[in-house]
Amino acid sequence: MRACDVEVMVTGGTGFIGRWLLAELTRTKAVAAPVRRARQRAAELAAFVDAHGGDSRRLLVVEGDVEAASLGLSERFEQVRDVYHLAARFAFGLGVQEARRCNVEGSLHAAEWALGRPHLRRFVYLGGYRMMHAGARSSAESALTQRARDRLYRQHGAYEGSKHESFLAVRRFAAERGLRWTAVHPSSVIGDSRTGETTQLTGVGEMVEQLWRGRLPALVGSERTFLPLVTVDYLARFLASVPERPATAEQDLCVLDQATPRLPALVRGIAAHLRRSPPAWVLPLGLVRLLPEALTGVTRESLSFVAEDAYDTSAADAHARAVGLVMPPIHASVERWCDYLVATRFRATPGNAPGRSARS
Repeated sequence: MRACDVEVMVTGGTGFIGRWLLAELTRTKAVAAPVRRARQRAAELAAFVDAHGGDSRRLLVVEGDVEAASLGLSERFEQVRDVYHLAARFAFGLGVQEARRCNVEGSLHAAEWALGRPHLRRFVYLGGYRMMHAGARSSAESALTQRARDRLYRQHGAYEGSKHESFLAVRRFAAERGLRWTAVHPSSVIGDSRTGETTQLTGVGEMVEQLWRGRLPALVGSERTFLPLVTVDYLARFLASVPERPATAEQDLCVLDQATPRLPALVRGIAAHLRRSPPAWVLPLGLVRLLPEALTGVTRESLSFVAEDAYDTSAADAHARAVGLVMPPIHASVERWCDYLVATRFRATPGNAPGRSARS
């Protein structure tokens, strides 16, 4: 396939969500995925796409990097209509500059490149559901002061702070430059609803591993703590459908399954399914913040996800109804995901390190 045939560009195509999105999109569209070390990684990525219902004949894997101007691309891809920006560094313990270089500057590189496509229909930005509770929408078109940026990173850590800053930067860029955008904000993403397959362990997957190995004596939060989930195959179908409807332009779409049980009930259900003992205690968040990480085994960055908040999914739900998308049953999906994690000894499938989304 040639660059002049490509209709869709996807950054982060080697990551967890990106892989499923490539498989979904290549059912009907010609797609390019800029990645580092493209020659070494193209065959494995094509094999994944074919194995998951896509068509690798419609996939062009090219050398590229979001940390470079113009995404490091040598071709112009003049016929691209939709640009999906999924690339990010996803891990706890990142350095601030490392996180900003990919997650903030890389997002602006992707937005600038998208704006230069003469036939652009939509720039689809992948955010996160916690952004909907950080005042992001109300201040999205205002520049961050250095003091506000420092506070953001102190409060959330490098990964989450950089994602918040990235969202603000992209929204401001879009407002100033006239970029037609949609932001999709998923919750914690688990494996395929049909098979449980995943390539990511960071977050909830690590908690399941601790439970399986008998190393989860307590949870953090309360009986009302809500850690919503969404399956990767549903999210991929949702993302693929977004540019098809003009009504989704300039919208923030929060994608999560409202039927996800509250965290203690979710973990008790997983424990019963895996035939393990559930945690005996639920420790208050304030107490855990005061204790050393070495004692609790909980990274401070992960505590920003421990909340009782509700999330407005009405816009995303309306879009799903309009295109005929139905979320798979969450309980069965969680069980299949847990079974997959156990069967694979909590290792990601080959081709992507556990717990990191692709930077490509």
